[in-house]
Amino acid sequence: MPDDSSEKNQGLISGGHLVAKALKAEGVEVIYTLCGGHIIDIYDGCVDEGIEVVDVRHEQVAAHAADGYARITGKPGCAVVTAGPGTTDAVTGVANAFRAESPMLLIGGQGAHTQHKMGSLQDLPHVDMMTPITKFASTVPDTARAADMVSMAFRECYHGAPGPSFLEIPRDVLDAKVPVEQARVPQSGHYRASTRTAGDPEAIEKLADLLVHAEKPAILLGSQVWTTRGTEAATQLVRTLNVPAYMNGAGRGTLPPGDPHHFQLSRRYAFSNADVIVIVGTPFDFRMGYGKRLSPDATVVQIDLDYRTVGRNRDIDLGIVGDAGLILKSVTEAASGHVSNGLSNGGASKRKEWLDELRAVEQTAIEKRLPNLRSDASPIHPYRLVTEINDFLTEDSIYIGDGGDIVTFSGQVVQPKAPGHWMDPGPLGTLGVGIPFVLAAKQARPDKEVVALFGDGAFSLTGWDFETLVRYNLPFVGIVGNNSSMNQIRYGQKAKYGDERERVGNTLGDVHYDKFAQMLGGYGEEVRDPADIGPALQRARESGKPSLINVWVDPDAYAPGTMNQTMYK
Repeated sequence: MPDDSSEKNQGLISGGHLVAKALKAEGVEVIYTLCGGHIIDIYDGCVDEGIEVVDVRHEQVAAHAADGYARITGKPGCAVVTAGPGTTDAVTGVANAFRAESPMLLIGGQGAHTQHKMGSLQDLPHVDMMTPITKFASTVPDTARAADMVSMAFRECYHGAPGPSFLEIPRDVLDAKVPVEQARVPQSGHYRASTRTAGDPEAIEKLADLLVHAEKPAILLGSQVWTTRGTEAATQLVRTLNVPAYMNGAGRGTLPPGDPHHFQLSRRYAFSNADVIVIVGTPFDFRMGYGKRLSPDATVVQIDLDYRTVGRNRDIDLGIVGDAGLILKSVTEAASGHVSNGLSNGGASKRKEWLDELRAVEQTAIEKRLPNLRSDASPIHPYRLVTEINDFLTEDSIYIGDGGDIVTFSGQVVQPKAPGHWMDPGPLGTLGVGIPFVLAAKQARPDKEVVALFGDGAFSLTGWDFETLVRYNLPFVGIVGNNSSMNQIRYGQKAKYGDERERVGNTLGDVHYDKFAQMLGGYGEEVRDPADIGPALQRARESGKPSLINVWVDPDAYAPGTMNQTMYK
């Protein structure tokens, strides 16, 4: 029997090596995985192709890390898991990427074709399970098709708004070898077209006219601004046309803190009083009150990559489908031809009045929170914690939020300094993304500092992969806002059922996460005095290790966003 090397010399290639070649053609540099006998030939191929194999402790982490890698790099992420429980463990990560419009490929193992319906080890109907939460899900039917199917899956990731794809590969398909000439191996840059569409020119002209003549415009820059790398175009539009901008999701950081067009705490007021509202790359989902939070008298414009999202849940006056960056750039260019600086009929003074009005609302909101933002109380008020974190961030800090109530606090205070420097689960609200997002962010951008805030409940879900960060020497500054509770749910139970039933099913133990970090080889420190938060964060930064600062926060303080959730009304 010839060995593998002689078979390769004779022009034979295995399914796993074909998969690796297709990953390489797509520009994949790392796969996240938990090993299993069904998938090891992919590892062998990745070694040959120079693709890093990063092994984690739970398949959910692998899927979340692939999602996070896609968000940071703009390239699709990839996770590889074994059949059965390996694939079902990854379902949550795929579902989160689906709702967050994140392009990633999950490859799952499967029993051999020859054992189909015989009850082979870990056999499950993976494709049926994955179809509702992916843009594409399929079995690879034949070894010669392995690379072709991988390229097909990546192509589908970018159909409309981005999202995940899934492929299952039976073990005999993966392990078998075929002559190289029988296999279609797509070449890099030659198997999918540009997805950047600039929108309907007439609609762009109409939007430019609306913004030029609006007295009280407002724009929401959502995650698709970052997805399409449209930061520069968005910034140019709001500054040229003097439009107040709000940012959510990955759109945070589009404008730097302190920019005169950067607004954060007056969004509800603006959307209730604006005459033109432009929503970019954000659906009318629960975060937008399903569109009901927008003034019924406003002219509403929606821009989105996905035709199906435009006008969903709320009527609109104008919808434009396409790449946010290209569309916003075109709108600015069209508007510049209307009037100098995009304003007409004395509109400059009226626009200034509108911006001043919103800034006053912002200042009132800040003053209302100010006592808590700098509170010296112990247990520590969450507003004080997130204020210290915001002060700690630098131009190079990627901020990751993983939690319920504590991250809701941070959303009102923490301001990333640059685009692509904010990561949160997205609209699925998945807890446990923090550690895998840290893993992906630190691998993709080793030059950046990563700062992650966890709720104690959220950290518990995937926290064991803190060890993976230690093993791969990936330092980050981690903070656990510890109130020994799932406080977002506790609030709802208290409001609905009263004090005597507020702690049913939501109370956690007093866990010393600082000691957990130390046990696994990282840096850990406990904080009970608010004056100690800043110095502890600095020591974590200087440690050069994965770290957890365990901050005991007031369990009876709730974020306004928690108290205003529609599910509790």
